[in-house]
Amino acid sequence: MPNHVRSPPDRPRWHRLGALALAAALCVGLALWWQLRTARPPVGTVETMTPGLVTRVLAVNGKIAPRESVAIRAAVGAVALSLNAEAGDVVQAGAVLATLDDRHQAAVLRQAEAALAQAMILQAQAAAEFGRNRDLGAQVPRVTLDDARRSLEGAAQEVARCEALRDQARISLDDYTIRASRAGTVLTRAVDPGQRVDATTTLYTLADLSRLRVETDVDETYALQIAPGQRVRLLLLGSAETRMGTVETVAPKVDPDTGGLAVKIGFDAPIRAPVGLTVTANVVIDSRSALTVPRTALAGGAVFVLRAGRAVATPVSVIDWPAERLIVTAGLAPGDRVITDSTGLHDGQFLREEGK
Repeated sequence: MPNHVRSPPDRPRWHRLGALALAAALCVGLALWWQLRTARPPVGTVETMTPGLVTRVLAVNGKIAPRESVAIRAAVGAVALSLNAEAGDVVQAGAVLATLDDRHQAAVLRQAEAALAQAMILQAQAAAEFGRNRDLGAQVPRVTLDDARRSLEGAAQEVARCEALRDQARISLDDYTIRASRAGTVLTRAVDPGQRVDATTTLYTLADLSRLRVETDVDETYALQIAPGQRVRLLLLGSAETRMGTVETVAPKVDPDTGGLAVKIGFDAPIRAPVGLTVTANVVIDSRSALTVPRTALAGGAVFVLRAGRAVATPVSVIDWPAERLIVTAGLAPGDRVITDSTGLHDGQFLREEGK
């Protein structure tokens, strides 16, 4: 009898598919494990907190200005005949800067002088009449002598009135000659010969250029931070030399139109510079020993401190100021390692320090 060998039964199909799926899952898992095993955390720049002297500075732009300047105006309305000074000229007090057409006022003066001469003649006649009556004594009635006395007094009063009119005409005539009210340098000349001027027209601006200062406006945001006596580092446009100065005055009122607070800064040493030149003024608001962080390290109200390879969000208090670095008043201690750029970081993220 022949021997029959029985073949093993076929495995179901689903067993084969399950085995393949399990193998694929194992491969994917191994790949992910290897990727995580070999991947390196992102790199960040870290700064170790160390206290140091911090100077808080408010930088503003100002202009060179004279301490004292005066606008020269005419007291009368007339046509300018001559202008005798140009911008940049140095003049002495009393120097003739301009002459105006004074023909009308000269005629008024002549009339006043003629009236005075006539009044003096009448006064002389009244004095002579009074003298004759007085000398005749009892031969002249009392009433006649009194009338002569009153006539003489009236003539004297008329002379005094005419003298006042003459003096007034002379003073008014002098107003047609424009003189420097003080010594100084001519900053501007605003009119030309032939132009009509009046009491509102500024002919010249004079200033003492031996005493200059810086005038600037500080935004009202920092109005409570600035005060007289603060030291200032000054840099004139076009110059590499830093000059020192002091805040002299701070306006008591904010300009409602500009929102600025007018500040005037004096130089420690006299300088020579054109009026209107731009000056960068760095006002020293505060100087202290403190910790600081770059502005880029701040994320909301926190910074990221690197601890055991992780970025740990740490709340801090800072003095927010228009500067690249901020003064930390609470939240950090010396030795803390702060990540200088918080962009894209989240709490607990693995991070590798740059250069390591």
